[in-house]
Amino acid sequence: MTKIIDRIRKLELWDGPVEPEPVSGGITNANFVVESGGQRFFVRTGENIPIHGIMRFNELAASHAAHAAGLSPAVIYHEPGIMVLEHIEGRTFTEQDVCETGNLQRILPLVRSCHEEIPRYLRGPILMFWVFHAVRDYAATLEADGSRMKSRLPELLDVAGKLEAAVGTVDIVFGHNDLLSANFIDDGERLWLIDFDYAGFNSPLFDLGGLSSNNGLNEGQEQWLLEAYFDRKVDEQLWIAYNAMKCASLLRESMWSMVSEIHSTLDVDYRLYTEENLIRLESALQEFEAMRA
Repeated sequence: MTKIIDRIRKLELWDGPVEPEPVSGGITNANFVVESGGQRFFVRTGENIPIHGIMRFNELAASHAAHAAGLSPAVIYHEPGIMVLEHIEGRTFTEQDVCETGNLQRILPLVRSCHEEIPRYLRGPILMFWVFHAVRDYAATLEADGSRMKSRLPELLDVAGKLEAAVGTVDIVFGHNDLLSANFIDDGERLWLIDFDYAGFNSPLFDLGGLSSNNGLNEGQEQWLLEAYFDRKVDEQLWIAYNAMKCASLLRESMWSMVSEIHSTLDVDYRLYTEENLIRLESALQEFEAMRA
C-alpha cells in the first residue's frame, strides 16, 4: 500500500503536495481520494487481472465512453495501473437503496443508456463478457490451484451448462456486468454509474439478472424491470431465460470470490463473500427448478 500511495503522490498532475486518502469498500481495486488545487479526485489503482478478465485498456475505453454518454465522471488522467477521475460528491447506494421503487425507476434508464449509448462513443478494441466462459475459466483456475471448493467444481460446471442452454439465443448490448449497489452514486440531483472493470458486450439479461441477484429484488420488481426494459409483457421464454441468467450471475460471483480467496492481496474476507453468494445461488436455483417443473 505504501508503494501505491507514494506513486500517487508523485503524479505530475497535482497542484503541489498531496496526501491520498484510502477509500474502503473496494473488493477488486485499491482506491483513493486526493485533494489538489481546491478539487477532489478519485484515484483507482490496479494492474491487469487476466485471471478475472480485467484488462485496463478495456476499462479505460469504457470509462471514456461512459462519460461521453453522460453516465459517469470524466477520466482526468491515466497511466498503467492508475486512473484518475472526477470525484462525485454523493451517496453510494446500498442494496436497500436499489430495492426502493423510486430508485429502481431511476436506475433502469441508466442501465438502458449503458447498453444503448455507450457503444456510440467506444473507440479501439473492446472485450466481450460471456458469463459461462468466465465460469468455465474460473473452474480451470480453481482446479489447477487446489481450491478448497475443488470437489464441487463438477457440480457447478453441470449447473452452468444447464443454465447456458436455458438462456438460449441472446441479443447483444454493451453491458456494465457488475451492477452491485456500490456502483451507483446519488449526488442529490442525479445518479451516476461507475466502475467499468468488467464492461463488455453481453446479453442485456446479465445486467438485469445481476441487478436483481446482487440487490435482492423481489419477483414483482423483477417483472416490472423486464416489462419496462423490453416494453412488453413477460412471457414464459423470457422469464426462464432471465432467471437462468440471474442464477448464472450468482454462480459467477461465487466463483469469482473463490478465485479471489486464492489470488487477491486485498484485505477482504472473500471466504465469507463466497459463502454468502453460494447461499443466494442455492435459493435462486431452487426457484429456477421449481418454475421449470
